[in-house]
Amino acid sequence: MSHSERWQEMFGLTGEGTAMRVASAAASAPGPKAAGTGNLKHSKGPWTSASGTAGDLRTRTETSRSTLRRGHEGVEAGTVGLSSVTALKSVLTSWEGRLRSVRDECEHLEGALLTVAKEMGEAEAAVEKSFKGVRVTGKADEKR
Repeated sequence: MSHSERWQEMFGLTGEGTAMRVASAAASAPGPKAAGTGNLKHSKGPWTSASGTAGDLRTRTETSRSTLRRGHEGVEAGTVGLSSVTALKSVLTSWEGRLRSVRDECEHLEGALLTVAKEMGEAEAAVEKSFKGVRVTGKADEKR
């Protein structure tokens, strides 16, 4: 199954209309009629934590890339003419490129995940505030 097919399945775009399915609700909800019956709560904790993990990985990747580069310094001077030096340099260049890509992706993810945490937290606060003035019938009556 391709990534596109997985997204379509997750968002209910497989010909049955558009409805996002949450994994925790899917286990107890037999079909589209059950949408909105769960108690989905957002917490920015996981988003913030994931952002921190991406930042840590970015830092460690850059440190590893620098350490790898230093480990190869001076190799050419003592091994002039050996074909293995060319192969070693090729491997170094390849790994440096891969580590740069990981570092750059982690940098992007760190910011994107923090943005989600902020936006979701602000949306949650706005929704909570909008309910403050709503009177729930039955609750006040029970206290009388």
